Amino acid sequence: MIRRGFWLLVGATGGIMGYRRVSSLGRQVSQTLGAGPKHPGAGGGAGPAARKRHWARETIRFTRDVRDGMDLYFARHPRPSGPTLGPASGAGNSTDHDQREDH
Repeated sequence: MIRRGFWLLVGATGGIMGYRRVSSLGRQVSQTLGAGPKHPGAGGGAGPAARKRHWARETIRFTRDVRDGMDLYFARHPRPSGPTLGPASGAGNSTDHDQREDH
């Protein structure tokens, strides 16, 4: 029991630290995206800030593409109307009709 508590504490601590780092990175990226030159030709060098903006924009485009793909998938594959857990779900399980015949 103590071992489980220890790993629970380690996992919670790691999750909190990871969340803080990710949120800090998100703030830095959002500041970087907002700190660019306002004119297309003004100071458009290939410095570190420009590269960060490029990767941040590409990441945002990628996540939008993934979301669009998920929307398309869910539109083509509707969710099952009934419950998905139980004795009748899953591969290789028998149906309720088969179970009644066995008894």
